[in-house]
Order: sequence, then structure tokens, then C-alpha cells
Amino acid sequence: MPINSLSRIVLTCACFTLAPAFAFDGTRTPSDVKPAVPQVSPREAFVSGAQSLRAGEKEKGLSSLQYAAEQGHAMAQWKLGRMYAAGDGVPRSDLRAFDYFSRIADTHAEDNPNVPQARFVANAFVQLGNYYLKGIPDSDVKVDHDRAREMYAYAASYFGDADAQYSLARLYLDGIGMPRDTRQAVRWLSLAANKGQYRAQAMLGNVLFKGDAGPRQAALGLMWLTLARDNAIADENWVAEMHEAAFKQATDDERQLALVFLERWLKNRRD
Repeated sequence: MPINSLSRIVLTCACFTLAPAFAFDGTRTPSDVKPAVPQVSPREAFVSGAQSLRAGEKEKGLSSLQYAAEQGHAMAQWKLGRMYAAGDGVPRSDLRAFDYFSRIADTHAEDNPNVPQARFVANAFVQLGNYYLKGIPDSDVKVDHDRAREMYAYAASYFGDADAQYSLARLYLDGIGMPRDTRQAVRWLSLAANKGQYRAQAMLGNVLFKGDAGPRQAALGLMWLTLARDNAIADENWVAEMHEAAFKQATDDERQLALVFLERWLKNRRD
């Protein structure tokens, strides 16, 4: 995607430029007050900031990360975006998180998708898609399903990001901002599921088991649901419940064939 075209999508962040900085207690500080960080490289500041946060030195860590972020360090921007989105060691602010993710997307959209940093760039697009999907209350970031789809689609296609592929598939599956299209949903779910994205594995398995996108493939669906159950984190109860419901409905032959498919899939992954 040309950078000028991408800018049209993501440069709404210009509306949210943070003029005054924020002190650690959430109060504004004069714009001419600089973080107390030695003049080191952005990478060194990022590493120092991450180490300080792990050591419990919050103020020092934030100062270093902010310095690195202002110098354009994408991983520092991503880290701060995630912190503000979760309220992790800072006052929660979706708008500040949106700003940090927007900076990454605008500056690094055409980064080589094979470099390690690319996964952070891709995740920034996914986070922006999530914000456009739901909007940010009391701000200029409104619900915009078209923009959400553009963010997911770019990360899903250019970066091949599994989370983006899953999120894009859900838009097609649920008919959000577009007509429902289960075939497109299955396409993106398959790509993400084969990368180990357990939510995609669960949804793909459910669609195939029920036959929602064509002929019913119960054994293959049960295989994906089994993988999803084994890969899901503990509090994702819906995955286990979805697997249990399918397992109870499946015939003995379907369960046995699902095990054959599962063994074959795991073998191919090892090879």
C-alpha cells in the first residue's frame, strides 16, 4: 500500500497529537520540560526503559521509553501504547494508546514484513482496527467499520499477521460493515489457524463442524476445535465449551477420523 494512501487511512492521529506532556500522576506538564534521560540512542533508551520497568523503577522506565518513542523508536511506541491501553503502570488512556499506535502505522507501514519488528507494527494496525471497531468514548475516534476493515486487511495481507487475519475473518463471519461472507471468513480463518491462532482454530472448527460455509466437515471441524482447546489460555472458556458441544454431537466415526486428522496435522508441523 503506498504510504500516501495509508496516510489517508491512519493519519487521523494528527487530530490527537499530544501537545503538552503528562506527568506520571496524570497532570499536564509544560511542553518545554524534557524527560530526564541522557542523550543516548533511541534503542539504548528503550532497552534501559524496559529494564527499569522490570526492576520496578516505574518513573525512570517511563521517562526512558518516552524519550525513545519521541525519537521514533517503534517498539517503545508500541510498549507505551499497550501500557496506556491497559492502564499498566500509567493512567489508562485509549486516546494516548491510539496516538502511539497511529505513529507506528504511519511511519512503518512499508517495513519489511520479515524483520522482527514487523510483528509489533502489525499489532499496531490490529489495535487501531479494534479502536475503529468500537470507537473511543468522548473523543473524535468514532466507530468506523470501513477503517477497521482496512486496518485488519493491511496487517493480514502485507504482514501476514494471524491476529489480523482472525479479526478480519470475524468481520466477514459476523457481517460487520459488510455483507456476511462465510467463504471469505473461512479463507482468513484457515490462514490464521495454521499459524496457531487458537481463536481462529476454534471458529474455523465450529464453521466446518456445522457446515456453515459449505458441505459439513465434522471430523475436520472437530480436529480444529481440539487444537483450539489445547492451545487456548485458561480463561477462554468459550473455546472449551465449543469443543465440548461438538464432541458430544459427533459420531464415533467422526471422532476417530478427527484423531487421524490431528495426528497428521501435528506430524506435518514437526516436519
